[in-house]
Amino acid sequence: MDRHVDCHCHILPGLDDGARSMEESVSLARKQAGWGFRKVVCTSHRVGKYPNQPQQVIETCGRLQEQLDREGIPLELTPSMEYRLIPETWPETLEKGWLLPWEGNHILIELPIHKASRIGDIVPEDEIRRLLDMGYQPVLAHPERYLYLDKERYLSLKEAGALFQRNLGSLEGLYGEAVSVRAEALLSEGLYDLLGTDLHNMQYAEFFDSIFPWSW
Repeated sequence: MDRHVDCHCHILPGLDDGARSMEESVSLARKQAGWGFRKVVCTSHRVGKYPNQPQQVIETCGRLQEQLDREGIPLELTPSMEYRLIPETWPETLEKGWLLPWEGNHILIELPIHKASRIGDIVPEDEIRRLLDMGYQPVLAHPERYLYLDKERYLSLKEAGALFQRNLGSLEGLYGEAVSVRAEALLSEGLYDLLGTDLHNMQYAEFFDSIFPWSW
């Protein structure tokens, strides 16, 4: 886990359920720089409600980078997306090649948070292997939040080739006790590879301020 890289956040303005305006985006970025991050991967949602495409993300990320440079905020932004493995968007994403990796080949994927049934007939392990065959490294976002998964399934996803990304705040109670317990279990098993804030808004930022400095 590189403490200078935030590999999961939603600070690009107006693209999803994260930052709503350029002003809010700049405020969040200033927080990230204050916490010690130097590189931020902007992973806007690609999901039914937010059907972002790579060019939108690239252009918005570029505008935010220009504003941060003007204001002297020392962050390097990288455009990417968080892809939900659901029938409404994932097959189209693959068909049209709308994959926007960071670090050359990393792709952030997520499962439905609450209902496994939303996955439909998609088999996550198959999609992980598919991405690997295509030359990408799949990264599973916040596995601790999928409370419907059991230990055997986590190991199956890991064995298929996914890296696991922990959300900052999961251990500390941001998402409730059940998620905190699950995060502790995954941590104790040594299953985490990356850390991300999943930063959306100033409420998240205020929570992170309250627990800073963090345990990495």
